[in-house]
Amino acid sequence: MRSKNVAMIPARLGSQRLKKKNLEKFGELTLIEYAIERCLHANIFDEIYVNSESKVFEKFAEKCGVNFYHRPPSLGDNKATSEEFVEDFLNNIQCVSLYQIHSITPLMNSQQIRDFVIFSESNKHYNTVLSCVEDQIEVAYQGHPVNFSFNSKTNSQNLNPTQRITWAATKWDRDTYLLANQGDGIGTYSGNIGFFAVGAYSGLAIKTIEDLKIANALRELI
Repeated sequence: MRSKNVAMIPARLGSQRLKKKNLEKFGELTLIEYAIERCLHANIFDEIYVNSESKVFEKFAEKCGVNFYHRPPSLGDNKATSEEFVEDFLNNIQCVSLYQIHSITPLMNSQQIRDFVIFSESNKHYNTVLSCVEDQIEVAYQGHPVNFSFNSKTNSQNLNPTQRITWAATKWDRDTYLLANQGDGIGTYSGNIGFFAVGAYSGLAIKTIEDLKIANALRELI
């Protein structure tokens, strides 16, 4: 029997720029606890898992009443990719859809997580859904315009927004992801891909101590 919607919170202990960042405090809770609470309060998942190579996080999962998946140690170092640990998880946990919710984007609140799942469920033709911030400003890549032209000046409010992927929340159809990895594709960008816009604050990822300070300051304001 496969659960329909499973939330997975990845939590690696050996982060590089901000050591053990998942154990850093966001308000009164650690980032990992806050991520679990956000998923629980969204009240939309059949099961919730913390996915880590370190059993340090198992006690947090047990405390909050969610599941813990102990991935192989080789998938916890800085050489392991998300593609690898997501595939490992899907090969061992049965579900229809997997929702990855990152602990390091704490400003994406429970209601936004719920809205993301509702959007994904309402648009089943998307096998993959990526959270993004829509930037409605002139953007260039390697010196070339992306959403504007050097031949004319357009007011920014009339530009097509670019979609900056945040990874705050991601949805994958399990079977589509695994099938892509068995062939020449890549699970992360498998099947039909949709985009779900989140607020600019929701896309703030904590990778340094400065990011953490900014997130905690914003927590008091929003």
